[in-house]
Amino acid sequence: MEEQKREVYKVDATGKALGRLASDISNHLIGKYKPSYQAHIDDGDFVEVENIAKIKVTGKKMEQKMYYRHSNYPGGLKTKSMQVMFDEDPAKVLKEAVSRMLPKTKCRTTRMKRLIIS
Repeated sequence: MEEQKREVYKVDATGKALGRLASDISNHLIGKYKPSYQAHIDDGDFVEVENIAKIKVTGKKMEQKMYYRHSNYPGGLKTKSMQVMFDEDPAKVLKEAVSRMLPKTKCRTTRMKRLIIS
């Protein structure tokens, strides 16, 4: 088996829409844009994202979009709006979007480790 050559794909997030940026990043993490793409081989690249705080979010998503997590205890549902998450850490909003666009397989965590946000 030949060795995989992973390239570094650099993205400047200034003025780009969150969803479109996340789908582009997920395609590079999976390696779907390559002619040698095969679904059972993880052949994606490293992705470096810069200027994440200057990302564009359209509509009223900042106030209306909610992120949910549960503590697995009764009544343990926690919610946070996108505005609160973005104020705390803009990188976390992008990581959530990219993670949810990746296939829900055991390759997801290794692909997410190749996402570098600076």
